[in-house]
Amino acid sequence: MTAILVLATFAVFLLIDYLRSKEPVVQQAAVAERKAASVPKLQPAFVGGFEVRNNLRYHPGHTWALGESPNFVRVGLDDFAARLIGKVGEIAMPKRGQWVRQGQKFVTILRNGSKAELVSPIEGEVTGINEALLKDSALLGRDPYGEGWLVTVQAPDAKTNFRNLLSGAMARRWMEEATTRLRARMSVAAGAMAQDGGVAVEDLTEHLSGQAWNEFTAEFFLT
Repeated sequence: MTAILVLATFAVFLLIDYLRSKEPVVQQAAVAERKAASVPKLQPAFVGGFEVRNNLRYHPGHTWALGESPNFVRVGLDDFAARLIGKVGEIAMPKRGQWVRQGQKFVTILRNGSKAELVSPIEGEVTGINEALLKDSALLGRDPYGEGWLVTVQAPDAKTNFRNLLSGAMARRWMEEATTRLRARMSVAAGAMAQDGGVAVEDLTEHLSGQAWNEFTAEFFLT
């Protein structure tokens, strides 16, 4: 009987010790949850009517890169490019395994009998293609920073590549300058684009084709 009482007492002490050790962990988890809830969600910023996201890095040719791990990068086109291109007909993507260089043409978009070529913001091997975008090209204009992404790239020198891209205040100044040039070059767009930081209309170049379209893509997409 004495042995049973000793074992029971020992078990009670173990249980008390376990519960005490768990309490700080529970408290830490609760604190972490409160901190996470208090962190403000990333709010979209608009410059000249175009969305510029602070978590992305931008190539001056209006494509973006998002580092999802040290060498894994997701790539797309920005809101400015999406609205300039407007309604998309077809999209020609690079192949998986293809090596793309930073600033090299890598995607071709067809619309209204004309084409727009985009340059890669990053150098590396294409590892994935947005199959959903190939099935529904409207995603490109509807959600260029989300479901309308283009490709994923395994970039062995991503850190160096990112130094050549724009982010934060520099990206906002660059977008403001691009918007100013757009307004100066296209009176129709200047009338259609929202003022005072509003959202630009969806298809700014709907009536452009031929030489005029080629000039626009060459200037803004650097192609």
